[in-house]
Amino acid sequence: MSWVDLFSGICLISGAASCLFGAIGLLTFPDVAARLQAATKPQTLGLILILIGSAVRLEARDASGLILVGLFQALTAPVLAQLVGRAAYRAGSVREETLDVDHLAHRIERERRRGL
Repeated sequence: MSWVDLFSGICLISGAASCLFGAIGLLTFPDVAARLQAATKPQTLGLILILIGSAVRLEARDASGLILVGLFQALTAPVLAQLVGRAAYRAGSVREETLDVDHLAHRIERERRRGL
């Protein structure tokens, strides 16, 4: 067994474990904000580790497509989490006692006063 096989195996197993822990957190965490963390951070890390583990076993030409997939995931997951979090907040699904600072409440109040 070569070092490439070992590195690939470690990345694949670590990525799968990260995705598993994210899925468990998604099912067990109590509120929307915590579930968003579980849905984005470990899932993105897990996917990137799986892509790295796969890419080291491929030729450079084929691995370049996996780099684009990882980059796209890393750029879109935080944006999606932000949009879902704002929608959940506006729908009243976020427990206010779990927030340390509530910047969005001030912004929504200003928008209501302006009639937006």
